[in-house]
Amino acid sequence: MTSYAIFTQFPLLKEKGYIPVTQDSQLEKVVTELPPLRIKDLPVFPKGDPEKHFELCVVIVTKVTASDGVIFNTFRDLEEQGLATLHKQFPNLPVFPIGPFHKCVPEEASSSTSDQSCISWLNTQAPNSVIYVSFGTIAAISKMQFLEIAWGLANSHQPFLGHIVKRAPQKEVLAHPSVRAFWTHNGWNSTLESVSEGVPMICMPCFSDQLVLARYVSKVWKIGLQFENGTERGEIEETIRKLMEEKEGEDIRDRSLKLMEKANVSFKPGGSSYQCLDGLVKHILSFE
Repeated sequence: MTSYAIFTQFPLLKEKGYIPVTQDSQLEKVVTELPPLRIKDLPVFPKGDPEKHFELCVVIVTKVTASDGVIFNTFRDLEEQGLATLHKQFPNLPVFPIGPFHKCVPEEASSSTSDQSCISWLNTQAPNSVIYVSFGTIAAISKMQFLEIAWGLANSHQPFLGHIVKRAPQKEVLAHPSVRAFWTHNGWNSTLESVSEGVPMICMPCFSDQLVLARYVSKVWKIGLQFENGTERGEIEETIRKLMEEKEGEDIRDRSLKLMEKANVSFKPGGSSYQCLDGLVKHILSFE
């Protein structure tokens, strides 16, 4: 929802000169209208025609806001700011945050196409000791970057799950008691699944809304750490140790667990997602 709310601001961002980005020297500049985002955190694609990307975003926003309602895979306590932005900008648009959706999917459905071999290994690890590493199915990593990641993980002397497979049983992995942290590309599904299981994140976004989400994870929700200066093995080792061994990491874990509780409550009778789902049903029935 937050990322979509930012897409709705693209005309303003263009008018103010934030996009398209023409100089690397501008990247660290804070977007005053969208704190704590910097220009480099805006959900733009690094390749292709920026004008066409802008036009596409405007068309999508126009079509969505002309609809009879919008369903978001999120919950109110996580994205109150994004929800407030949408209500302010589009006061007549019904918005229904009824997530996290994956909580409604049976375990067998989510794991039927994934490689389960990692679960038996996780069963042999100590509680809250393992770093789970996954960058999704789209992001590309160079050979040099892959080596830095491997050495950073090895030098941290922390057990990690980085087995290369087409698809991992991510729901089961994040819910496993041995998993302490999730090194992620911050796709929305991965981010929300991590939030729902109370697992702190190490953020390495690649493009588009992943950039926004990594910034929110580290600076707004404060449930993770983001690589700010690339992925050199020394910084990787330092970040892992900070999250796994230091006081800052404990504080991040405490906040993650509290947010997990809010996610769980949202689905119970009287919870925000429960109420929004009820509101969605009534909204649909009102069309008859």
